[in-house]
Amino acid sequence: MASTLKIKRELIELIEAQEDVSVLKAIKTLLNVSTSNLKPITKEELIERALQSEEDINNGSVFSLEEVREISKNW
Repeated sequence: MASTLKIKRELIELIEAQEDVSVLKAIKTLLNVSTSNLKPITKEELIERALQSEEDINNGSVFSLEEVREISKNW
């Protein structure tokens, strides 16, 4: 199993070689997510989120895949 230090070094090398700004921004976003902000979701919360998602879909309050791709180009 790889050590933490080895993984960090590999990540540094990969990040330094990366030229795509959208990839770098995505990595930054991932690293900024704090696991302390994550909490388990209850079954009731999951159902509520699913019902809200269905309502949003029915109301047309969603983006198509192509729209998301266009929006993400500006990140």
